[in-house]
Amino acid sequence: MPTSMNPQASTFARQFDDLFFVLVALSLFFTVLVVVMMLFFAIRYRRGSRVNRDRPVHHSRVLEMGLIGFLLIAGLGVFFWSARPYAEIYGDAPKDALEIFVIGKQWMWHLQHSNGIRENNELHIPVGKPVKLTMISQDVIHSFFIPAFRIKRDVVPGMYTGVWFTATQTGRFHLFCAQYCGTSHSQMTGWVTVMSPQDYQAWVASGGQKTTVAARPTMEAAGEEIFNKLACVSCHGYAPARAPSLVNLYNRPVRLTDNNSVIADEAYLRESILIPDAKVVEGYQPIMPVFRGQLSEEEVLELIAYIKSLGPGSSLKMPDQGAAPVITGRQ
Repeated sequence: MPTSMNPQASTFARQFDDLFFVLVALSLFFTVLVVVMMLFFAIRYRRGSRVNRDRPVHHSRVLEMGLIGFLLIAGLGVFFWSARPYAEIYGDAPKDALEIFVIGKQWMWHLQHSNGIRENNELHIPVGKPVKLTMISQDVIHSFFIPAFRIKRDVVPGMYTGVWFTATQTGRFHLFCAQYCGTSHSQMTGWVTVMSPQDYQAWVASGGQKTTVAARPTMEAAGEEIFNKLACVSCHGYAPARAPSLVNLYNRPVRLTDNNSVIADEAYLRESILIPDAKVVEGYQPIMPVFRGQLSEEEVLELIAYIKSLGPGSSLKMPDQGAAPVITGRQ
């Protein structure tokens, strides 16, 4: 049973606890069984005992098949039982999930909310609301671990990983890095504050009054600012453009010059920003400059947030003569 030191504070916690206790029970059962049988046979068939040894049994097909069948059923049962919550927690989050972006750094957690609020080693979320974490590391492998929620996910440099959960209790819960990441690994800790919906809305309205980093414009607005600062619109905004249109691009299939297709998800957008020559869109030349080493992970996430906002309702608009082209109609 959970204790005050280890509460079941998410919808996944009970499932993983039940699985854990079953594994512990199976381990104890077989450990006791083996030890008891070992002691029994050691005593019963010890040297000098009067047990009849005239016809010793060296082989029992019934015992072997029975044991194999039992272990097979138990093993597959535990496998399928554990596979379901594993696939769920690391699979697609509910469409209404609150998305938060996590960047692991030596030795701190940096968290960005879509509304522009930023936090260091702190995460504020509402109770009862699905939360999706999109994570990446700026340096080495970290591991985002909230014991009370029973969630742990490796945070890897160069790729996005994700996990989602729904908190079921209000309060403050420990956040750790569960992967050794350097000399100050033990200090890479923080807190997750789960608030009532009303308190969370008040916290958001105040701009995150208890955050350790001052609030900024929304990630979408910050991404648009970076987009214009880098003059991305000079290639992606003209018609005919020298680069593919970004309108309604997110999660759509993209045809490449090698006749393969990819889905324009976060990973593809990140790679296209930092290493544009890796996957060149069909019909275009590899002329985009490389931004690897010039943009931080925070800026890349903001650019991706802006590109994701260019949905079906967006449109390209040619500017007045002498002005820079712009993209308008963002949803």
